[in-house]
Amino acid sequence: MLVSMNWIRDFVNLDGLDIEQLIHRFTLSTAEVEDIYVKGADTKNVVVGKVLSVEAHPNSKKLHLLKVDRGDKVVDCVCGAPNVREGMKVAFACAGGSVCGNPIGTATIAGYPSEGMCCSEFELGISADHSGLMEIFEDCALGTDIKAIYEMDDIIFEVDNKSLTNRPDLWGHYGIAREFAALTGRELKKPEIVDGTPYENLPEVPVEIANKDLCYRYSSVKVENIGVRVSPVNMRIRLFYCGLRAINLLADLTNYVMLELSQPMHAFNLKKVNNVQVKNFDTPFKFKTLDGIERDIDENTLMICSNGQPVAVAGVMGGLDSEITDDTNSLLLESANFDAVSTRKSSQRLGLRTDSSMRYEKTLDPELTMLALGRLLKLLADTDPGVKVISKFTDRYVKKYPSIAITFDKHYVDRYTGIEISNNQILTTLRALGFKAEYFDNNFKVNVPSWRATKDVTIAADIIEEITRIYGYDNFNAVTTKSALHPVAKTVEKTDENNTKTLLVDKYLLHEVHSYIWCDGKKYKKLGIPVEENVRILNIPTPELGTLRNAMTPSLLCFVNENRNYTPKFGVFELGRTFDGTKENGYCNERRTLGIALYDREGTEKALFYELLAMVGDLCGELKRQKPVFANVAPKHDWQHPRNTASITLGGKQIGFVSAIHPTVNEKLDKTAAVVFAEIDMDIFSSVPAQILKYAEPSKFPGIDVDLTFVIGGGFKYAQIEQVLAKNPCATLTGVKVIDLYEGETKSITVRLSYASMEKTLSREEIDAHTQAVIADLAAKGIALKA
Repeated sequence: MLVSMNWIRDFVNLDGLDIEQLIHRFTLSTAEVEDIYVKGADTKNVVVGKVLSVEAHPNSKKLHLLKVDRGDKVVDCVCGAPNVREGMKVAFACAGGSVCGNPIGTATIAGYPSEGMCCSEFELGISADHSGLMEIFEDCALGTDIKAIYEMDDIIFEVDNKSLTNRPDLWGHYGIAREFAALTGRELKKPEIVDGTPYENLPEVPVEIANKDLCYRYSSVKVENIGVRVSPVNMRIRLFYCGLRAINLLADLTNYVMLELSQPMHAFNLKKVNNVQVKNFDTPFKFKTLDGIERDIDENTLMICSNGQPVAVAGVMGGLDSEITDDTNSLLLESANFDAVSTRKSSQRLGLRTDSSMRYEKTLDPELTMLALGRLLKLLADTDPGVKVISKFTDRYVKKYPSIAITFDKHYVDRYTGIEISNNQILTTLRALGFKAEYFDNNFKVNVPSWRATKDVTIAADIIEEITRIYGYDNFNAVTTKSALHPVAKTVEKTDENNTKTLLVDKYLLHEVHSYIWCDGKKYKKLGIPVEENVRILNIPTPELGTLRNAMTPSLLCFVNENRNYTPKFGVFELGRTFDGTKENGYCNERRTLGIALYDREGTEKALFYELLAMVGDLCGELKRQKPVFANVAPKHDWQHPRNTASITLGGKQIGFVSAIHPTVNEKLDKTAAVVFAEIDMDIFSSVPAQILKYAEPSKFPGIDVDLTFVIGGGFKYAQIEQVLAKNPCATLTGVKVIDLYEGETKSITVRLSYASMEKTLSREEIDAHTQAVIADLAAKGIALKA
C-alpha cells in the first residue's frame, strides 16, 4: 500500500519534523515500511507558459513550431503534441531545468531551435496520461513555478500489506494519520464532511437488504446536476502517486475516499439504478463486470440489484451496464459494509481481487459508511458547487458489532511491560489512538473504538500492545524477566517424531524433505502415477493441485526424480500429513505419516529392499523395543510392486508397508536404478506402547557360540526358526543372531546360538541336547542342517 505524506498532512500538522525519521518510527510501532519514494524533487524550473503561436513544421506532419511566453521572455519550442493550440497555458520546462531527473537544454529538432519542452502529465510524472500536453486552467501568472500550483513534491512510503492484515483501519490515509498523531503527540483533524441533516425531509432511497447475514450496513444518497467531468489536478496526482489512475470525476472521488478513509464506495448511474436490493440469486447466471469480462455468478455470491436486476457484485466490482460515463450527470452513491468472509470467497470464485474486495476482506468498521458518504459529497461540492442532493441520507444498519470495554489495573501494565509508564502517559496514548480511557479506583477502564473492535483489540493484552508500541519498543531496556518456568512434558507422538528423525538422519544419513499436502498432477504424470480419488480443495485456481494426497510415497518419488542425477545412491524421508477420505463428522481423516524412499543406481533392488527392512526394524527396535513382523500383501496403489510389497505389523497392529517401485513407474523414473519405499502411520505407531527395557547381568564365565548352517528353500521365513526356538526354551540360551545368508544355487542361512551360565563354565555336552532338539524340529519343517 502506497501512502502520501501530503495526504497525511491534511489531518496532522507535521511541520518541523524529520519525515524520514517519522516514517522509521512508524515501522517500529505500527507496520513495516518497505520503501520510501521522493516525488517531484528531480523536476526543476518547470513554469506556467502560454502558447502564443502555432505553425506547422515545414518538414514534418507531426511537429509544430511554437512561440511560448514563459513569463520572463518568449522562446521557440518544437512540439509534437496533437492537442497543442494557440492560447493554451501549458507546463513549460525551461532550458537548464529538469523533468523527472532528465535535464532540459537548448536543442535543434528537425532543423529548428527549441529552448525547452512543453510537457504532458506523464512526462511530469504525475499521471499516466500521455495523450497530449497538460493544460493549465488555474488563474496564475505566466512564469509561476508549477510546484506552487500543484502538489508535485511529496514523500510516498510503501507499507507491507501483510503487516496490515489485522488493522482494517490502516487501509486508508486517515487511519495512518491517526498513528502519526499518536506518535508525535499532535492533534488529529477530522475530515470535512457534508451534514445530512438538511436533507432529512427529502425522499428516501429505496433500499432493501434481503440477506442480513452478509450485508451489515447500506448507506446511500442520490445526487444530480453534476457538470464537472474531470477531477482536480491535485486529486489526480494523489491517486497516481498511490497507485491508481484517474478515470473521471465521479469514479475518482470514490477511489479517493477509499484511499482516504479505507471505505470502498460505488457510484451508480442514476438513470439506470434508482433503487437497491441486496440479495443472492437462487440459480447461477452470467454477469458482465466493469472490466468487460462476463463472469459466472452462483447462488453464494451476494449481488447489488436494482429493480430486481443485478448491477454489481457486492464488495468486489460494479456492473458494466450501470457504470459512470463521461456524460453522467446524476448518480446513486453506495457506501456499504459487507461480510468479510463472503466478500473474500466471492472474489476467489470470480478470480477477481480488487482494491475494494481487499479492504472488505479485512473486516471494515460499519461506522465508516455514513462518514464516507458525507466526505464524498463534500469533495464533490467543492469541485462542482452546482451539484444537488435529491434524497435523504438513507441508512440501513442491520448488524452492529458489540462494543468492547476492557478493565485492568496499573500492576497489570507494569507486569507485562517490565517498565514504569505513568498513568498520564497511558491515558494520553490511548486517547490519541481513539480509545475512550479513564482511570478511577486504581483501575483503567478502556472503551475500544469501533474501527479497532471488528477483530483487532479484544483483551487487555491488546491494550498493553497499544501502549508499548507507541512508547517505543526501542526505548525498552533489555532485562531478564522474572517468571515461573514449568517444564512441559513431551507427548509420545512428539517424542516418536523427534527420535525417528534423529535415527534416520544420524544413523542412516537420510535427507529430510518437506512437500505440499496436495497431489502435484503434473509431476505425477511424468512418473506415470495417477492422482487417486480423495478429498479435494474447493475453488482451487490450479485444478491439478486440488486433490489432497492419500499417501506420502508419490511426493517422495517426485523428490527422487528431481535429485537422482546428483548422486548414485541416497535416501529421503518426510514426516508429514496424508488424508484418508473424511470422517463421519465431515472433517478430513488426517493422518501423521512417515515416508521413506531409497534410491540406488549401483546395487540390486533386493539388496536395497532388505536394507529398508533393516531400517524399519531398527526404528521399531529403538523406539518401541519390539520386532516388526513383515508379511507379503497385495499392493493397494498402482505405484507399488505387484509382488514385492509387505505389510508392517508391530505389537499386533498394522502400522504401514514396505514396497519396491512398480516396474512401469521405475521405467519412467530411472530404469537403471533400484527404488524402494516405506510408509508408517505414525498415529498407530505412537499408540503401540514401548516395551520395558530389561537389563541382564553378563556372566563372568565364558560362553559358547554354536553356528548352525541350514539349507533353505524359496518359501523360507526366518519366523520359522523363531517358532522352533520358542518351542524349545533353554535357560542358558542368551542370544540368537543371523551371521550369514548365502544365495547361490543352494541357498543357506547361518544362525549363531549363544549360550552362557551365571554359575559356571558350560561344557559342550550341557548344551548339545538343546542344539539337537532345535535341529530336529527344523528338519521336521523341511529346514535341514547343511552337511
